[in-house]
Amino acid sequence: MWPQDFRKRLLLVVAVIVITSGLVISQIVTHRYSATLSQFAAVQAENIAHDLALNATNKILINDLVGLQNLLDDRMRSNPNISYLFIVKNSRILTHTFLKGVPVDLINANTPDDNHHDNLKKIISKQGDRYIDIAWPIFEGKAGILRLGLNLKPFRKQIAQLWLQMSIITLVVLVLALIIIHFLIKRLTNPLTVLSEQVEKIDEEHLDVVIDIKGEDEIGRLGASFKKMLERIKGYMVRLTEYADRLEEKNRQLDNAHRQTKTSFEIAREIGALSDLKAVCEFLINKLRNIVKCQRMVLIIFSSKKSVLYSYSEKVVDTLRGTLVDSIAVFLSDLKPMKFLDIAQVPFMFDALKPSEKIIVFPIRIENQLLGAMYIGCPGDCHCVTKELDIIDLILNQTAGAILRAALYEDEIGDLKKRIEPTSGFAGIIGKDPQMQVIFKLIEDVASSDATVLIQGESGTGKEMVAHAIHRKSFRKDEPFVVINCSAYPATLLESELFGHEKGAFTGALETRPGRFEQADGGTVFLDEIGEIPPSAQIKLLRILQTRKFERLGGRESLFVNVRILAATNKNLLQEVKDGRFREDLFYRLNVIPIHLPPLKDRRNDLLLLARHFLDRFSNVQNKTVKDFSTEVMRRLLDYSWPGNVRELENTVEHAFVLAKSDRIELSDLPPGIRNITGASASTDESTGTIQENEINLLKGMLEECNWNKKLAARRLGISRGTLYNKLKKYQITNPTIH
Repeated sequence: MWPQDFRKRLLLVVAVIVITSGLVISQIVTHRYSATLSQFAAVQAENIAHDLALNATNKILINDLVGLQNLLDDRMRSNPNISYLFIVKNSRILTHTFLKGVPVDLINANTPDDNHHDNLKKIISKQGDRYIDIAWPIFEGKAGILRLGLNLKPFRKQIAQLWLQMSIITLVVLVLALIIIHFLIKRLTNPLTVLSEQVEKIDEEHLDVVIDIKGEDEIGRLGASFKKMLERIKGYMVRLTEYADRLEEKNRQLDNAHRQTKTSFEIAREIGALSDLKAVCEFLINKLRNIVKCQRMVLIIFSSKKSVLYSYSEKVVDTLRGTLVDSIAVFLSDLKPMKFLDIAQVPFMFDALKPSEKIIVFPIRIENQLLGAMYIGCPGDCHCVTKELDIIDLILNQTAGAILRAALYEDEIGDLKKRIEPTSGFAGIIGKDPQMQVIFKLIEDVASSDATVLIQGESGTGKEMVAHAIHRKSFRKDEPFVVINCSAYPATLLESELFGHEKGAFTGALETRPGRFEQADGGTVFLDEIGEIPPSAQIKLLRILQTRKFERLGGRESLFVNVRILAATNKNLLQEVKDGRFREDLFYRLNVIPIHLPPLKDRRNDLLLLARHFLDRFSNVQNKTVKDFSTEVMRRLLDYSWPGNVRELENTVEHAFVLAKSDRIELSDLPPGIRNITGASASTDESTGTIQENEINLLKGMLEECNWNKKLAARRLGISRGTLYNKLKKYQITNPTIH
């Protein structure tokens, strides 16, 4: 327990300092001695190892193992501190000094860094013995590695003896020092004891106590100071009563200031949790309405570049731009704080302030930067505001930082909204590659017309998304968008699907049914896989392109539809025309505005952007958090050739997302066909085989991986099942297990 007597406390402090100093000195001496002995032991071990390495070189080179063993035994007998010696050459023990063989763990416990320098390491045995172990290359490692273990036990024993001696000597010195210090402290503190006894007699009714402490030292001056202090106290007591009334008034003012400060800090704390500028301003207006009686308030905030002015009232949010913003900024810059103004003096009157006779404006600044202002409209004499001017100004100053942060956040959100469309995508199509930017511009240009558009590209490149984008950007966006997959219907049903049929037109036609063109009247028809349409339907399609007229199957009446036609194919239609499988006149009718979508392998800049887009979408839909891809996964995605294009990438990301066990996708989550590919193999495959050969190998590999489940293989390849069947038929690929 801490003593109450000053003399005892002083003695205790001095004793602690002296004892601590003695212990620290003894520890420093012991530590330095220990370091010196350790360094000596290391040098001794290196000298012994160097000498042994020189003597052992010739014996190893001439394969004199007996002489080598004798050399080690002699050195062990000549130096009792050496615990073991052995020589390793090419992972084989040439000779050693152990009775039961070299411990296995010791062999690899120390190795030299190279063949020119030794390596020293401190090791501890399972019994707790400490050794300095040296691995010394013999003849630059060509003759093997000499391992020497020097026991540190004798050195540690010397250190322990030194520590014991130092402790005894230090203890004796400390005891003598404490006795002398106790005597000196007692002699020096006697006058202080007398002074404390006299001071204890002083209280409010006894200020005439005689303090008689003489001397020129510090204690004498302390006694004189106490006498002067008593005289001053007597004078202060006379004036203390006069200050009582003044102090009470100050306390009332302080309580008022404390209440205002507390209110302002509470508002500042609560507003600090809000980031949206609208929420900040609404919260501030609601709080100020509880403080002042005037309810007509408008809070205006400038953007960071003073180009936009946001105004907030109770329920109205407005944005001002142009010269009016500049005039308001100049008005607020020259305005004297907390000044009442007539309506005519305000450059712009907000609707929320009407009708008001006077306006008081509180400019909001932070570090001399004008952020905005608070307008309060008064009906007449404005007494309701003048009583709380200080707290309003204080609250606005305290919340200026939060207002600035919210204004910057508002500007940042606006900039992001402006940049996100041109940089990351267009009308739902993700891509920032220059080729895609050209396509986005072309979509924007052709959307406003009714021209027929032919969209070409490999399977899975997003041809249907381009068609959707053209429709959404056109004046037909509120009308139907009808998709017709021409490869999904046999030739006998395609015409009925496109143009409809009358009741009894063919077997099973039990009622009249309108076709897809009739359903799309006023809107857009998208003919997907137009290259698969049979010749009989090509003739009718050519007519509807020319005249927008057609007849249902089995019908005689010509029908007119107002539709825009978009078509897409993954085939080379020009080559199909040359081969006689596609009508030339129909091709030129479709190819009014050609759009060619690049394959995914030609737009590598978009690959990771698309992958992260799909990952975010799956995370939102399936309520599972997977944030990103590992570096190795991204490398695999970039190395893969993506024959299935964007659709295959989407399916791959979904596959990995479902299998992911952590918050990021690892290599083990990818499908085997992509997981096992390397950059070198990918480039080799593309360079050594033709496109047809690569496609055949890919189809066979994926079918074998899916155990010839064609539906699963098509989904993983990112193509439709009909497209897969067409490719199998084209390349005559069959299941070898079926005979």
